Amino acid sequence: MSRLGPVITLAAGAVLAVGLGVASITAAPAANETAANTAAEAPPVAETTTAPSPSPEQTASPEQTAPQQITKADYGGHVKGNGGLIAISIRNGKAVGYFCDGRAEAWFKGNESAGRLVLKGFGEAKVTAALGGGRAKGSVALGGRKWSFVAPTVVKPSGLYRATAMVRGAKLRAGWIVLKNPRGGFTQVGAAFAGEQQLDIPQLDSDQPTSPVTLDQTTIYPKDVDGFIQEMQ
Repeated sequence: MSRLGPVITLAAGAVLAVGLGVASITAAPAANETAANTAAEAPPVAETTTAPSPSPEQTASPEQTAPQQITKADYGGHVKGNGGLIAISIRNGKAVGYFCDGRAEAWFKGNESAGRLVLKGFGEAKVTAALGGGRAKGSVALGGRKWSFVAPTVVKPSGLYRATAMVRGAKLRAGWIVLKNPRGGFTQVGAAFAGEQQLDIPQLDSDQPTSPVTLDQTTIYPKDVDGFIQEMQ
């Protein structure tokens, strides 16, 4: 397990994971805070919304209004009563999410419409949230438990990152959440695996999270959410 800067890395745990594009639940380490107050940065950035093109039926019925979709938004925050982090990104109504704490991690995917978000993960894992006012407010259900969260909008380098590679016939994959602290520094948490074996996760450069890192003696190239969200749909 690696340890860089002020951020702790992952502890080994039980693994239940699937590959890129499929939600997973696996053991993972807790986030480390580099400042006394670890709320996401302020001020929040407003979500950008757009309405999809109306169908002929909608055009013929002026009383019907197509629900708006968020064009682009990124959220990140702490999960109450859990100590983990959650990050959610939306692009043209399609959304992905990632949750990670000291005991589990999970990927989610789904859709946003009219300010409501529903993301599903492995098994019964689920994220629901109401969007607006520069934040996502909702809950994450995982492993028979449920926690609430309020995740403000964030801007890079805060957000969600992922990397994959094939090495000796095994698929390497890693996910990270990076959150900037209002008093300086960053909180970072994530998980890494080779197949189903959990690995010590490398620390991202918080200022340049897409810089290459070494995982299992292999150089990998983290992508921000714009680089992988379509692959996960």
